[in-house]
Amino acid sequence: MRNLKMYEADDKMISLIRDNYDLLQSLGSFGINLGFGDKTVRETCEDNGVDTYTFLAVVNFTANGYESFENDEQLSVPTLLHYLEASHAYFLDFQLPYIRRELQESLDEKDSLGMLILRFYDEYAQEIRRHMKYEQKTLFPYVQSLIDKQPINDYNVDTFSKHHGATDKKLRELKLLIIKYLPQDGLHNNQLTATLHDIYENEVWLRQHAMVEDSIFVPAIRRLEKIVKQNDVTRNISDMVTKAGVGESQELLSDREKDVIVALVQGMQNKEIADHLCISVNTVITHRRNIARKLQIHSAAGLTIYAIVNNLIDISNVKL
Repeated sequence: MRNLKMYEADDKMISLIRDNYDLLQSLGSFGINLGFGDKTVRETCEDNGVDTYTFLAVVNFTANGYESFENDEQLSVPTLLHYLEASHAYFLDFQLPYIRRELQESLDEKDSLGMLILRFYDEYAQEIRRHMKYEQKTLFPYVQSLIDKQPINDYNVDTFSKHHGATDKKLRELKLLIIKYLPQDGLHNNQLTATLHDIYENEVWLRQHAMVEDSIFVPAIRRLEKIVKQNDVTRNISDMVTKAGVGESQELLSDREKDVIVALVQGMQNKEIADHLCISVNTVITHRRNIARKLQIHSAAGLTIYAIVNNLIDISNVKL
């Protein structure tokens, strides 16, 4: 059942835990330790170096299903990345081995069916581990490269989405085997029932983890990708202008080459430029080749910026 309360920065952190004890796992993933007393969410997050807004976004999403993240520019990608990395570490290093130990203690190792259940669990754990290791090896370094503004060119978040499939088929088979297998003696029955409950709880946790990735993390990365790519375009154009050298580069160009640039910026084609300047089309092509070589600018947008910056043309005369 969803808790429909929307938590805010001035709410007491203890209130969140009291209302939603399953948030205890999220605290650890955010790097927040217990012992925060009566501090507010904001105070607790600031004490632990966690972005308050992003923390509340995850909490309100998992606690009451609130989701409106497509255009949410306030989300902190570094905080989300740390949260997901720590969540993986918790599940792979603690939770999966813990449940296996529970199963081992609950089953008779001499019983072939008991060994079959363990084998099913190991296959399920391997599938989860493979999925999470893929994210750790491929997705997380890519996101860090975006944060560092040095993106890995041969990857994007949509590639991750294609690999982000369901991993719960083996878990369904495992639960079915356990339910049918429950031993007759009270001790083992109780142990296996408790283990089965833990498996159900972790199934819920994994589902929420995947939903946070799909609904919050992926949209945030898409926005970051757009920002970084836009900055790259701006930086590349700026580099072209800088390499050309404001004022200095004009000396490299002949008057005729400057005339060709102005005509190009005004939207003329080669034939129109030739007619306008009373030269041949082949001469226009030669001028254009020399301009590209001298300025190292190969796009119309780059030439337009160059012409404006170097006062070859007024921006009001540019054909946008």
